Amino acid sequence: MVSNREPVVHERVAEGVRVLRPASGMVAAIEPIVRAVGGTWIAHGSGSADRLVAGERGRIALPPEDPKYVLQRVWLTRAEEDGYYYGLSNTAIWPLCHHVYSRPRFSRCDWDAYRAVNKRFRDAVLEEAGSGPAIVFIQDYHLSLLPRLIKEARPDIKVIQFWHIPWPNRETFRICPFAEELLDGLLGNDLIGFHIQYYCRNFLGTVDRGIESRVDYENFRAFRGGHSTYVRAFPISVDYARIGMDSESPAVRLKMAGFLEELGESNGGKLFVGADRIDYTKGIPERLRAFDLMLRRHPELKAKATLVQLAAPSRTHIEAYRKLNDELDDLIDEINWRHQTETWMPIRFLRGHHDYHAVLAAYRLAHVGLVTSLHDGMNLVAKEFISARTDGDGVLILSIYTGAARELADALLVNSYDIDQMADAMHAAYLMPAEDYRPRMGRMRAQVQGNNVFRWGARIFEESERILAPEVAW
Repeated sequence: MVSNREPVVHERVAEGVRVLRPASGMVAAIEPIVRAVGGTWIAHGSGSADRLVAGERGRIALPPEDPKYVLQRVWLTRAEEDGYYYGLSNTAIWPLCHHVYSRPRFSRCDWDAYRAVNKRFRDAVLEEAGSGPAIVFIQDYHLSLLPRLIKEARPDIKVIQFWHIPWPNRETFRICPFAEELLDGLLGNDLIGFHIQYYCRNFLGTVDRGIESRVDYENFRAFRGGHSTYVRAFPISVDYARIGMDSESPAVRLKMAGFLEELGESNGGKLFVGADRIDYTKGIPERLRAFDLMLRRHPELKAKATLVQLAAPSRTHIEAYRKLNDELDDLIDEINWRHQTETWMPIRFLRGHHDYHAVLAAYRLAHVGLVTSLHDGMNLVAKEFISARTDGDGVLILSIYTGAARELADALLVNSYDIDQMADAMHAAYLMPAEDYRPRMGRMRAQVQGNNVFRWGARIFEESERILAPEVAW
C-alpha cells in the first residue's frame, strides 16, 4: 500500500507522545483492509514525533499492541512538503478536480517538487519489493507519477491505483500545464479505480483527447506504449461492523456524556451534526447559512435545535483555507448574535482534531447528520454516520454532489448550493416522525452493510485477478 497520508500520526505533547488517527476518509477506509491482510504501508511521515517512534529505516509495526502490518515512513524536507503537498497536490490538482470555483494555481517549482517526491516514493517501493514479484496498491492524487516510475524500473510489478477524488471532464482538465505528464504517469497502472462510472468516463475522455493513446470504450481500458490500463468504478465504503460495534462501546458513551456536558443543559433539544475537515469543498458555510435561514423562517425552533460542527483544521498553510477559516468565524458570530438567547447558542463550532470515538459519539447524539459537500468523490462521513446508528435513529441530509448520493436514495438529498432548499430539508428533518425516518435508516444501513469496505477491496482484487490472471500468479 502506498499513500501520502499515514494511518497514524505521532505528535509531541506535554505528556510525551500522542497517537492520532488523521481526519481522512482514505485512512478510515483503507486501514481495516491493511490490518486484515498485512503487508507494508508506505506513507509520508508527517508527525512531530514520527521519527522518535520509528526504527532506523523509518519502520514501525502497527498496531503496537498486536502488530498486523508495517508502516514504512518516507521523510520529506519542508521545501518538498511545501511544493509537493501544499503546492501541486492541493493548490493545483485538488481544485482542478473539484468543481467548486476555486481557481487552481500551477507552479513549475511545485511541479518539480511533486516529481521529486514521487521518485522518493518509487525508491521506497522498489526497496520494499526487492527482486521478487509484488503488487503495489497506490492511493490518491498525490502520487500520479508513481505508477509509470515503478513500471519503468520494474515492468513486472503489478500496479493498481485508486483515485479518491472526482475526475473532471476533459475541458476542465486541459488547463493543467502538466496534464500530459500526469496522464502518462497514471497510464502506468494496470488498473485504476474511481468512485463512480461518471468519473471513469471522464478519465477515458480526457485520455482520448489529451495524450497519444488508444481508448477502448467498450471494455473501459486505454493503451499507451503497448501497455493497457483498465478503468473501473469501485464505490468505496467503511468498516460497517467495526463502526457499529465501537459506537456502542464505553469509550463512545463517555465521549457522548462529555459532549452533553460541554453543550450544557440548554443544548437545544435536537442536534444537527456535521463532521468535516475545514475545506472549501465541504460546503460548511452553506450549511450554516441554511441553518440560519431555517431559524429565521421558523423562530419557534429557537432553543429547540442546535447545529454542532466538528471541524478539523486542514491545510492552513494555503491561503484559500485561511480565508475560509476567517469567513467561518465571521459567519458563526453573525448567526449566533442574531439568534442566541441567554442560555442557548444556535451554532457550536468545535474546531480541533477530534478522535475516532469522539466522532462516533457525535454521530450517536445527532438527530440529523449533515453532509453538504459542494463536490465530493464519495464522502465517507455519510456512511460512517449510518454505520454508527445501530439504534436505527437519525436523519441524513446529503448533497447530490457526493458519490454517496448514488447509493443512499433514502437520505434527504439536497443541492448544496441551494440555501433555501437546504433550509427546507433541515426543517423537514426536524419534524420527520420516527415512523418515517426509521425505515429510511434501516434501508440505508442495509445498503452500507452489503457494500462495506471489505467488499470494496474484494471487488478491486477480484477484478485485478480477472483481468491480469494470464500475466501473474496470485
